[in-house]
Amino acid sequence: MQVFYATQFVLPLPAGHRFPMAKYQLLRDRLVQELPELRLMQAEAASDGELALAHAPGYVRSIADGSVAAEILREIGFPWSAGMAERARRSVGATIAACRIALQEGIAANIAGGTHHASAERGGGFCVFNDAAVASRLMQAESVRRQRALRVAVIDLDVHQGNGTARIFRKDPSVFTLSLHGRNNFPFRKEAGDLDVDLPDGCRDDEYLCALDGALQELEHRFSPDLVIYLAGADPHEGDRLGRLKLTWDGLEARDRRVFDWAWQRGVPLAFAMAGGYGRRIEDTVQAQVNTFTVASQYWRRWQNRSR
Repeated sequence: MQVFYATQFVLPLPAGHRFPMAKYQLLRDRLVQELPELRLMQAEAASDGELALAHAPGYVRSIADGSVAAEILREIGFPWSAGMAERARRSVGATIAACRIALQEGIAANIAGGTHHASAERGGGFCVFNDAAVASRLMQAESVRRQRALRVAVIDLDVHQGNGTARIFRKDPSVFTLSLHGRNNFPFRKEAGDLDVDLPDGCRDDEYLCALDGALQELEHRFSPDLVIYLAGADPHEGDRLGRLKLTWDGLEARDRRVFDWAWQRGVPLAFAMAGGYGRRIEDTVQAQVNTFTVASQYWRRWQNRSR
C-alpha cells in the first residue's frame, strides 16, 4: 500500500504551541518499523493551479508570499513562514497522490492531511489549504473522459466538524460531505454539509458506532461515490485533549473497519488522511493512527486479491 508523506517539511512553531507537529515523524517511524509492506513516498507540492481548484487565487498567493492577513493567520493558528507555506502545499500534494493511487489500487494514504477547516478564501483551526477539497476537484478534472463527472464522498470522522469542506462543496452535487463530530466542539458555528451527525460530550463506543452505521446507510441511499476520501481523525479517542468524546482503542478500530469495509463491499476506491489528533500523550495519538494503517493494509490486500 502506498503512503505519502512530507515529514521532512517541519513547520517551525514557538515553544509551548499546542499543535503536536512531532506526531507525523513519530507515525512515519512506527510505520517503517511495524508495517514493512507499506511503500512510503515523499509527496510533491501542490501547484498554484491545483490549489486554485478549491481556493481563491488571491488567498493562495498570500500564503505563498507571506502577505496573508494577520486575522487569517490567527484563525489558522500558525505563524507564517516559508516552511509553513511549503508544508501546506506538500500536505495537499500527498492527498492528491493518494487519490490517484487509490483509483488504481483501491486504497492509499497521506500521513498528514485532513485539513478540513480551510475554506476557499481563508484557513482556520490549524488548516491552511483544504487537501480533500483540492484533491476531489483535481480527480474530477482528470476524469473528464468518463461518461459522467467523478463523484466523491468525503467521510469526515475527525471529532471537529469539517466546516471548510462543507462550505466549499455546499452547491456541488458531485461531492457528498459526511461529518460525524462533537456537538459542542470547534467550530462553534457549524457549516451545513450534506450529512452532519453531531454527538454529545462523553459519547462512547456503542453510541458512536450506531451513529456511524446510520450515517453510512444514509450515504448509500443518497449518493453513489466513485471515490471516498476518509478523514480518520484520532481525536475521538478518550485520551484526546481536545476531543471530548470517549472512544476506546477498540471503538476507533471498529470505526475504521466500518469505513474501509463499506468502501470495499461496494468496490469504491478509498484514500485516507490522518486529520486531527491531540492526545494528552502524543504516543496515544500515534498509536491510534498506526491502528488505522494496520486496518487499511488488511483491506488493501483484499483489493489486490480482487484484481487478480
